[in-house]
Amino acid sequence: MNQGPDTVFSRATTANLLVTGGAGFIGSNFIRSVLSRVGFSGRVINYDKLTYAGNLMNLTEIENEFGGRRYFFERGDICDFENVKEVLARFQIDAVVHFAAESHVDRSIFGPKNFVETNINGTFTLLEAARELWAGRKDVRFHHISTDEVFGSLGDTGFFSETTPYDPRSPYSASKAASDHLVRAYFHTYGLPVTLSNCSNNYGPYHFPEKLIPLTVLNALEGKQLPVYGDGNNVRDWLYVEDHCDAIWQILLKGRTGETYNIGGECEKQNIEVVRGICDILEELVPVDSNEKIRKRSPGIKAYRDLIAFVTDRPGHDRRYAINCDKIKTELGWKQTYDFEQGLRETVAWFVRNTQWVEAVRNGDYQKWIETNYFGRTR
Repeated sequence: MNQGPDTVFSRATTANLLVTGGAGFIGSNFIRSVLSRVGFSGRVINYDKLTYAGNLMNLTEIENEFGGRRYFFERGDICDFENVKEVLARFQIDAVVHFAAESHVDRSIFGPKNFVETNINGTFTLLEAARELWAGRKDVRFHHISTDEVFGSLGDTGFFSETTPYDPRSPYSASKAASDHLVRAYFHTYGLPVTLSNCSNNYGPYHFPEKLIPLTVLNALEGKQLPVYGDGNNVRDWLYVEDHCDAIWQILLKGRTGETYNIGGECEKQNIEVVRGICDILEELVPVDSNEKIRKRSPGIKAYRDLIAFVTDRPGHDRRYAINCDKIKTELGWKQTYDFEQGLRETVAWFVRNTQWVEAVRNGDYQKWIETNYFGRTR
């Protein structure tokens, strides 16, 4: 495919990258990935509000190795136009990689306001600041990370493609759909150089323990109930976070301006399969018989699977997601490196090993750690 000089972000390897939401799960993994990447010599500016899921403990080794030279943290709200514009100008930002979002479906059902403010208004603010500061430049890039949930629910067959009509079913997915449309509108109306990606369910290290996999791991280790919505047969496509980070890098490096790329794990699993798989891995790593917390809390439990409990399904629970990611494979040469069994085992083992991180997050102590260890010292 022939690509003109304005369709590819040729400065990716030397760019100053603004990563919004860089203290979150996927954002922190992306920062770690890009700064360790051979051939990248640019700087990364992590812009994060540090809401409940933002955790600078995710990046302590990055701060120690690159802080003040190639890695910088700026605490800020993506809805704050003046602050966003000032940071873009001060660091001479060449590319925005936009992760920052409220992302938990259950939270959106009970409190949709924050999702509208952050996901829609925050994206609008970033777009406006970039448009004003870059003023028609073509050697820049605004990459927007979205979700497969904007497409709605699939039946037993078929896959989401880049041209699948949007059909969001929750306040979360509706807010992400709106932000996607805004990004595309800024490309078509103002010529802002953008790319977009829609990914499937991520999993891996540093995952905040409100999502299915980390919640299941940590509840099981403590002998708590493992809640599974409905009949447990809802299907998700699972993507290991390191594979997702690599896909985003390939889009920055070779993606065409104005294009959308689906990123999937091509690994469909029923929720109940995932939960049972976690239980089986834990049986190997931390057998129930050796787990003191289970002996104290649930002495009758003989296996982790005994903790599984089916609970009332959540409203608007999409039945199946599955992604066709042929486009990014064909055009950009990306492919997954982790199969689900390998990725799940590494993820469970990471949570078992990193008890200090887990305890800090579950107790809320990581927020105190941020204030005392990060902002409390001279920089």
